[in-house]
Amino acid sequence: MANPRKPLRLNVGFIVHEEVGYRHKIPLEFGKITLGDDLELRNLEGMVTIDRAQQGLVVQGEFSAETTLECVRCLKEFEYPLHWDFTELYAFNEKSMSESGLLMPENGHIDFAPVLRDYALLEFPIKALCRPDCKGLCIECGQDLNVMDCGHRQHEDDSPFNVLKDKFK
Repeated sequence: MANPRKPLRLNVGFIVHEEVGYRHKIPLEFGKITLGDDLELRNLEGMVTIDRAQQGLVVQGEFSAETTLECVRCLKEFEYPLHWDFTELYAFNEKSMSESGLLMPENGHIDFAPVLRDYALLEFPIKALCRPDCKGLCIECGQDLNVMDCGHRQHEDDSPFNVLKDKFK
């Protein structure tokens, strides 16, 4: 049974004693889970496949979840679906380590939370938009332009970069 405070810390020590080529699959499903201090995932579903190799345990994961992001234009929160997979080697010794530097713990318990968190964060968009046609906020009064047009307009002539337009024609 998993530790309720560390639900992604799994006992995989028994796989170490299996023959090279042995494979074990572990399904994971959580309604809500927090990874680190700042990443909350909902409806996390996935499969961890662990293969016994000569150098260590090769862990493959395939996951999907939902999280809340803030739109860079209108600053409203919205639900964002995530889908990611990964392959990592948990080496038996430092000589066999990959560039990720993961070692198989002596106690046989691997906490997958840091790896899941790192790969989930890689799926975040650089510019999170609630929808592709989000109009954002008025630069003068702050009105959400998706809700109502306030009547303010930023004219092209007002931009300090207009001088550069003529230079690059």
